Amino acid sequence: QVQLVESGGGLVQAGGSLRLSCAASGRTFSRNAMGWFRQAPGKERDFVAAISWSGSSTYYADSVKGRFTISRGDAKNTVYLQMNSLKPEDTAVYYCAATNSPSSATTISLIDYWGKGTQVTVSL
Repeated sequence: QVQLVESGGGLVQAGGSLRLSCAASGRTFSRNAMGWFRQAPGKERDFVAAISWSGSSTYYADSVKGRFTISRGDAKNTVYLQMNSLKPEDTAVYYCAATNSPSSATTISLIDYWGKGTQVTVSL
């Protein structure tokens, strides 16, 4: 059974940092793209960041570009999201995502696996 388990969420003041982790199990994702999405209360789930299977290509939503960094662990079954200069508008549940595609995890329609999410709350 494939599982994506997120960790690292929490409450942080504006301007602070958090690092989210996602550990995949049940199959190897070493040849698959992975990414992060987020959903704020009352809003749709939105793309945040994605990384190709090799880690050589990364993609970011305009709203987080320059502040967030996505990376993969050496075993490729772990993906991280380093979030710096956090803003109250970054408050959301953050979801780890994986796709059967090697290169693209940037849109919801391409996602094959989802984690259950981790809450990130940024206070003023």
